[in-house]
Amino acid sequence: MGFFSKLFKGPEVDMEKSRANAQKMRELFNDAVEDGNSYQLIFGYTEDVSRFNYGFVHGSKTKIGNLIVGWNEAAETIVAVPTVPDLSGRGEPTFYRRSEILKAYRNKYPTDAFVIYPDKKGYIAINAYDWLDDESLYVYVSQEKELAAFTDFFMNRFATK
Repeated sequence: MGFFSKLFKGPEVDMEKSRANAQKMRELFNDAVEDGNSYQLIFGYTEDVSRFNYGFVHGSKTKIGNLIVGWNEAAETIVAVPTVPDLSGRGEPTFYRRSEILKAYRNKYPTDAFVIYPDKKGYIAINAYDWLDDESLYVYVSQEKELAAFTDFFMNRFATK
């Protein structure tokens, strides 16, 4: 194996750990949300922790609120459940129903966030990526298919045109 192939080889992926964390996410979400199994899930985070101050990470320059984000296509609803990187607990869910929000769009720069304005007083920017592996800040999870499904739902069914 040459120098460059070593240099560009990604981190070793622990899919068993990723699957176990996805299962823990499901259990926490179902515990928080009635009819939780009707929602697809993705892990995300927000730097706007005014509403999501459950177990945010200390020691980083910004306060990061970890979120289990569920979406239900039929109900056009997104639910954010705050958690912590080790998934040892959760806060209370916040529901974003398409019919009740002021504005929703994807902000490509600078952070590529899914932004929801439930009213004129505040907003939430959900950052969601296909792979998160910094366990001090985020849940260790691979979610490439989930991110593609969430992006499709958000852009085609949820975001305002």
